Amino acid sequence: MIGVTVGTSDPLSVCQTCGACCAFSREWPRFTLEDDAALDRIPRDLVDDGGGRMRCHGDRCAALMGEVGVATSCAIYDVRPEVCRECQPGDEACQMARRHFGLPRDEAFGGRATDPAVAGFLEAID
Repeated sequence: MIGVTVGTSDPLSVCQTCGACCAFSREWPRFTLEDDAALDRIPRDLVDDGGGRMRCHGDRCAALMGEVGVATSCAIYDVRPEVCRECQPGDEACQMARRHFGLPRDEAFGGRATDPAVAGFLEAID
């Protein structure tokens, strides 16, 4: 399996203490722009053949290792799907997933929702 190690000075290191986006919804890890070659690099046992997405255990992506909110990593980080690459620390999707797990909004991200509907949702649950 392929893993990732990110130094603590890297802003993405906060992802390794979170993992909420990877366990928020079985609908999120859907394949979108991947071609057959990209999909072939993902281990078959981690692909939901009938769903066009990563295999999940409940809402949690099967490639997520560790405990959400404590220490996590992606078993296939280097070949993860495009939808996973698009989720960025502090973006709207990140903040929504963090709230779902009761994790605080991390202002170190500098992330505030720019979509008015998402901004309203995040303010309402704060």
